Amino acid sequence: MGKRVFDSVAIVLVVTAMAVAAVGCATPPQKIAATYVSPMQFQNLECDQVIAEMERVNRRCGELYMSLKKTADTDKKQMGVGMILFWPALFALEGGDGPEATEYARLKGEREALEKAGIQKKCDTSLFPPRIEKSLEEKKKKKPSKPSKAPAENKNDSEIS
Repeated sequence: MGKRVFDSVAIVLVVTAMAVAAVGCATPPQKIAATYVSPMQFQNLECDQVIAEMERVNRRCGELYMSLKKTADTDKKQMGVGMILFWPALFALEGGDGPEATEYARLKGEREALEKAGIQKKCDTSLFPPRIEKSLEEKKKKKPSKPSKAPAENKNDSEIS
């Protein structure tokens, strides 16, 4: 009976640690939803100003995206190690979504509002800079894969007769 109680306690502790870890982990930036921003605040801008503001928003989104991705990746690794080696360490996960995630969601909302304002003004949408997620995906696709190393030639081939 004592072994059953121990097994039950162990299961409860593992499930609790997993729940804490899931709550404590940072959300990857691609899963952060945009906060609603009204396009009305951009109605007085000219098309070139809308595009310039989109570029500013994209620059900051790119900075935040990389920082948030790094945090989420680190949390993911810590959770993997914690689950395998030492699950009580999961209680110490720092992650979670902080002010950077909030700013990122707001900026994504601003980007959407700027697009709507630009479309309402009949701006040329081909001049709109690509969304940060799209441009990062394109960079990832264009990134050349590491060339495989050819097997080393035997330097002694000429010596063998």
